[in-house]
Amino acid sequence: MNIGFAMCGSFCTYEKVFQAMETVASIHTVFPIFSHAAYTMDSRFGTAQEHFARAVEICGKEPLHTVPQVEPIGPKKLLDALVIAPCTGNTLAKLAHSIADTPVTMAAKSHLRNGRPVLIAVSTNDALAGAAENIGKLLARKHYYFVPFGQDAPEKKPTSMVADFTKLLPALEAALEGRQLQPILI
Repeated sequence: MNIGFAMCGSFCTYEKVFQAMETVASIHTVFPIFSHAAYTMDSRFGTAQEHFARAVEICGKEPLHTVPQVEPIGPKKLLDALVIAPCTGNTLAKLAHSIADTPVTMAAKSHLRNGRPVLIAVSTNDALAGAAENIGKLLARKHYYFVPFGQDAPEKKPTSMVADFTKLLPALEAALEGRQLQPILI
């Protein structure tokens, strides 16, 4: 199957996300997609250039990173599923409000026109605050599925939640079958 794998800017999760990408790429053809932050920003977790090179190494192709590059995903029916991992609170909000002004949100909008699954791997410090409403909206929409997620550091960051990236592949398999992997909250 052809799987889009869109990365947003929650850089602290990248090591686990790249491991999940490798797992998916060992079974499926993976088309990497980078948000503007993923494509341009360096952080204490690595440089944008290092992340780009790692995606190329895993997927064998350069990440798509502009709106014009991802817009044909839907019309050409390029993907069987789209994974957004990590999915930041900003991207959650844009998806929940049908805003398609970034490479990741346009990829989702374009892909959804075909009624195919979008799998979200949440990573946001405000999942149990401002982003909770947006998570709820997407849980109620057709074709959106979630990688199981839970609080990552409740004592230090009581509203933060992150996906269990080791469950990304089973969540993807379930989404491809039209079902949500349970339990969603861990």
